[in-house]
Amino acid sequence: MTDGLIGQPMFKLLARAKEMELAGRRIHHFEIGDSCFRAHQHILDATKQGLDEDRTHYVDSSGIPELKEAICDHTAQTLGFRPDADQVLVMPANSVIDGVFRCLVDPGEEVLFPDPGFSTYLAVTHYTGIKKVGYPLLDSNAFQLDVADMAARISPRTRLLVLNSPNNPTGSVVGEEDVRRVAELAAREDLYLLSDEIYSQVLYEQQRHFSPAVFDRCRERTIILNGFAKNYSMPGWRLGYAIGPKPVIRKMGILFQTIFSCLPPFIQQGGIAALTGDQDCVRERIWRYEVLRDLMVEKLNSLPGVSCAAPQGACYVFPNISRTGMSSEEFADFALEQAGVAVLPGNCFGRFGEGHVRFCFTQSAETIELALEKMKTALTKRAVRSDYEVFVG
Repeated sequence: MTDGLIGQPMFKLLARAKEMELAGRRIHHFEIGDSCFRAHQHILDATKQGLDEDRTHYVDSSGIPELKEAICDHTAQTLGFRPDADQVLVMPANSVIDGVFRCLVDPGEEVLFPDPGFSTYLAVTHYTGIKKVGYPLLDSNAFQLDVADMAARISPRTRLLVLNSPNNPTGSVVGEEDVRRVAELAAREDLYLLSDEIYSQVLYEQQRHFSPAVFDRCRERTIILNGFAKNYSMPGWRLGYAIGPKPVIRKMGILFQTIFSCLPPFIQQGGIAALTGDQDCVRERIWRYEVLRDLMVEKLNSLPGVSCAAPQGACYVFPNISRTGMSSEEFADFALEQAGVAVLPGNCFGRFGEGHVRFCFTQSAETIELALEKMKTALTKRAVRSDYEVFVG
């Protein structure tokens, strides 16, 4: 089984970039979904208070009751239904993917997930022997979901559908009618449905988030994945949660308990503060993300051979770089070596990601402008050199 472990490409690239920094290179980091923004002060204060109060001991492995109740209340406010506390499991958001896949799908059975789609979907299937089936999100269709295409890929061995809206890496958002059709498809085919909603609050231009969980209230087949890293600028906390049918949550809880025991209670205190505090700070931060998104899109579209549409949500842009004549991996290597800019190749997210790269744009405006100017210089020099070689060749 260990031969199939491939990990996450963003952390491998981060390690490479850090090595270059130790050697004296200045690197601009757009490869990982982190942010230059701090968590809001009331979250920091609550976490520090948890330490001061010695909330450092073992707790219920499914999550402290106060946080689970806060998650239930928050779900009622945002989605219109209130799950029971024993439908909630507190765990790192990324490990929800691993837990859902391993608890619901056996080796040789199939999971349908978006292509391009988050790299952990690929990584988990790779080491578990679960068969991955990607349903394509195409640049030519603004990376929008085609429910009929998804349905056509279901087989007798399919056990789980994955819906991710807003999508990582494309930033596309699934509309209400398509969300309803996916929920109906899962019910009709008797499949579980993992709704990855980690970017559910990171939406632009009055986009709205729709969850398939409203149709069964996570009691029959829908499992919500959500967390704090993106919505509340808490990536290092590694705090997230799943909401789902009680038997599924119970089984995932045993798996989580076996591997992790529990999450630190002082970290969970920060999560309570995030969910119960003033949500205006979240809306203000997303407005700032939107300003950075617009700047990144503008600068990318000024690069030779690069075109980029503005994403509807999440914190990534996924520009098309095919007109540069480089593959996704060649472009990422070129950007890192020639411009000191770390970006992820699009094929890390599936075969339909080829011809693209992913930038996380939640850095400072100054960093975006400086990094993209370096890339423009490097790409312009490359284009001139290529033209000269053609001329003399």
